[in-house]
Amino acid sequence: MASEIHMTGPMCLIENTNGRLMANPEALKILSAITQPVVVVAIVGLYRTGKSYLMNKLAGKKKGFSLGSTVQSHTKGIWMWCVPHPKKPGHVLVLLDTEGLGDVEQGDNQNDSWIFALAILLSSTFVYNSMGTINQQAMDQLHYVTELTHRIRSKSSPDENENEDSADFVSFFPDFVWTLRDFSLDLEADGQPITVDEYLTYSLKLKQGTSEKDKNFNLPRLCIRKFFPKKKCFVFDRPVHRKKLAQLEKLHDEELDPEFVQQVADGPEGAAAHGNPPGAAGPAQGQ
Repeated sequence: MASEIHMTGPMCLIENTNGRLMANPEALKILSAITQPVVVVAIVGLYRTGKSYLMNKLAGKKKGFSLGSTVQSHTKGIWMWCVPHPKKPGHVLVLLDTEGLGDVEQGDNQNDSWIFALAILLSSTFVYNSMGTINQQAMDQLHYVTELTHRIRSKSSPDENENEDSADFVSFFPDFVWTLRDFSLDLEADGQPITVDEYLTYSLKLKQGTSEKDKNFNLPRLCIRKFFPKKKCFVFDRPVHRKKLAQLEKLHDEELDPEFVQQVADGPEGAAAHGNPPGAAGPAQGQ
């Protein structure tokens, strides 16, 4: 029952020890004891981009998931926090905060790729968090999405070719939400104002050329369009002056940029509120 959840803070769900990912039995016990429908929101992105702050906001707390103020990544593995869903009575909101991609201490792209794939498999809403705008650098950082067919296969078709297999597991992929931190552009294209979701659609347009450069440009965009049928985008101003970012979890809303406070209130929480239980169309597994 949702009322039986008494997690006062997050706990590690997937431990990362020397590059080896292992499920935490105590966390699995908590998940197995949940009898009501769950909405699972997982967030991934480069380390030091404010993922944990957003997840604490979704939990309705100022503190919880560890916020780091140095160049080190605080979150290792995947951390879980189960709370009663704030907008869906009788549902449980399961928040998953993942270790930052591109952590110089890990130095392991394979590790990052598995974290990315696990977050997708476990979630009903998958949040990709990045800084600035959707440009080619941001797309290049999202190269993990191009490796999904190599990391995931469907149990129902282990002997089929990769194209058929990928089409099968796409059927139960989560909603895709791209959150852009410290966003400063005017939302317009061709001289006309556009919505944030239209900005995402505009950024996913393909080039018509066939050169190697064009193929590299199109590949991550094709994968996002193919793997994630439902896509949304949210943008956030910088919350405070850079010097105060280290104290972000200690600051009250009135000390933050009012636009940022409103954007957070209207942001991924809304996507989470409409998320469906994950895995509705069938199971998948890592290779």
